[in-house]
Amino acid sequence: MGIKDDAVEVRAQGWRTLAALHALIEAELERSLQTAAQLSVVEYTVLDALSRQDGWHMRMQQLARATALSASATTRLVNRLEDRGLLTRILCADDRRGIYTELTPAGIKLLEEARPSHDATLERALAEAQEVPELAPLVDALPKLHTAV
Repeated sequence: MGIKDDAVEVRAQGWRTLAALHALIEAELERSLQTAAQLSVVEYTVLDALSRQDGWHMRMQQLARATALSASATTRLVNRLEDRGLLTRILCADDRRGIYTELTPAGIKLLEEARPSHDATLERALAEAQEVPELAPLVDALPKLHTAV
């Protein structure tokens, strides 16, 4: 293996470790959110992203970026959440092609009910990951990532 090959392998191992941490946390969150609020992780992410917006709405493409979903997957997800009465779509007054997605009072209420379970589960999953030697450096890096953004 040459130097370039070694560098690729180091990055690949880092990626596999990151993926393992993500999978561990996501599985725990999925179980917790389903039990607490009948929400998937990505549904919770949508409600949370919308709640953090000034004015409580986002364009569909912004929501797709926030959830790391394709445009079509975002549309399907928004349809499901809209059918449940958790969000609504509003036409943009400035651009008739633009559509905003906004939380409804029911969406805000469900998010507020789900947030304590989400936060406790995330804290517990990170504490468990901290005990795994391969994952501990990534858990340690998380607070530094927040301040870097």
